[in-house]
Amino acid sequence: MGTYYRTFSSKSSNKKSLTIDTLNPGIKILEYAVRGPIAIRASEIEKELQKGIKKPFNEVIKAHIGDCHAMGQTPITFIRQVLAVVSWPKLLDNPEIPSDVKFRAVEILRSCAGYSIGSYPCPLGVDVIRNHVVCYIEKRDGHPCNLDDVVLHAGAKDGIQAVLDLFDADVDGKRPGIMCSIPQYPLYSAIFSKQNMTMIKYYLNEDKNWSLEIPELERAIEDAKKTCYPRAIVVINPGNPTGQVLTRENIEAVIKFAYENNLFILADEVYQHNIYDKNCKFFSFKKVLMEMGEPYNKVELASIMSTSKGYMGECGMRGGYSEVINLDPDVKAMFFKSLYALYTPSVLGQACLDAIVNPPELGEPSYELFSKEKEAVLQSLAIRAKMVTDTFNNLEGISCNPVQGAMYAFPKINLPPKAIEKARSLGQSPDVFYTRQLLEETGISVVPGSGFGQKPGTNHFRTTTLPLPEKLTEMLQRFKEFHESFMAKYK
Repeated sequence: MGTYYRTFSSKSSNKKSLTIDTLNPGIKILEYAVRGPIAIRASEIEKELQKGIKKPFNEVIKAHIGDCHAMGQTPITFIRQVLAVVSWPKLLDNPEIPSDVKFRAVEILRSCAGYSIGSYPCPLGVDVIRNHVVCYIEKRDGHPCNLDDVVLHAGAKDGIQAVLDLFDADVDGKRPGIMCSIPQYPLYSAIFSKQNMTMIKYYLNEDKNWSLEIPELERAIEDAKKTCYPRAIVVINPGNPTGQVLTRENIEAVIKFAYENNLFILADEVYQHNIYDKNCKFFSFKKVLMEMGEPYNKVELASIMSTSKGYMGECGMRGGYSEVINLDPDVKAMFFKSLYALYTPSVLGQACLDAIVNPPELGEPSYELFSKEKEAVLQSLAIRAKMVTDTFNNLEGISCNPVQGAMYAFPKINLPPKAIEKARSLGQSPDVFYTRQLLEETGISVVPGSGFGQKPGTNHFRTTTLPLPEKLTEMLQRFKEFHESFMAKYK
């Protein structure tokens, strides 16, 4: 027995079942710029500062990722109280906890096996929370919402992944093609790479405030038909990284385009609370689709919402929902089967979502404080959006469209030829060179525009508008000094 074991061990020890050659090729080409090389280097610099290594700055400002609480945003009291009580039901006996918080916590706990959020939930989500999502959607849109169309997820990413999983198959020998805006949120390109899908790029018009134009969609889909089978279109509204808000007319045009080309619509609407321009209004794709009537109200649609953005910024709670309508009944059965097999969202994240879709109402004890905190966050975000836009547009060589919504700006930088030549000599794209220098000299971490996609020959970067006003003022001053020095150096 011992001899056999030694022989077996000897033969197997020199081999690996999984090597770089046998690795899923989609993983090898997968990239996610938000946590890419610049973000990694930012973390390294933080550690260097902690070790006492001298830098021209005292701290790294992480403006590369939309992590609200990491940038100092204070949690909403009502949301955290609900989470506290469902996590520790003994707080129901605490007289300092408002009665409306207790009522919501008890509703959730009664829907959990063993009266505990530590028990396994239904893979579709806790029923009472799904029902509250239904009410939220109906109140928002003024149209019915079916419980069977609502699924809860561990954040928007799981919801997006679950929907895109349905398209992971060749049709007539061609890979599935998914239309996606450029610039785009790199989660999509990462999923497309992982699942061997083709990303059909359609370019937003920067000269018209990142507008989504139908002739460009038509160009993109006709070109794509040569190499893939177009199946769906992704629309991010309000935009990430571009911060624009689609008009109702624009949404109607996209729905008509989807209908005419037999495309499934994936509406990424996680920033629906983040509207700052008083001339803009959020319209959900579901609302517009329903009000367009036949035949457009039969278009397949998935709408995605998250706890991570909005006024709440609860990124770490990993809560979200999808409303998926007009699926073929057989496909819907397969969709649910996949959810039961692969997804079990955190109940704590679901409870966070419940506090968002079922907030305090007028007359309840938590209403006044909740409304005050919510409005304060949104007003501050609006002020910061303007601060960022104004600063960039007052600098030579930078232009930035107004941040109408979401929490990002995507300015264009017109770099001097000498800077472009220097970047190429280092084997870097110009936007990467610029953002690397920015990080090393100021500690400001932003994402190169190439990580989101940009028209050839242009250079951009994405920054969040999330640093609190005092920190943002410091960040913008650091940025101004760097940019002026950089432009003078390479003039």
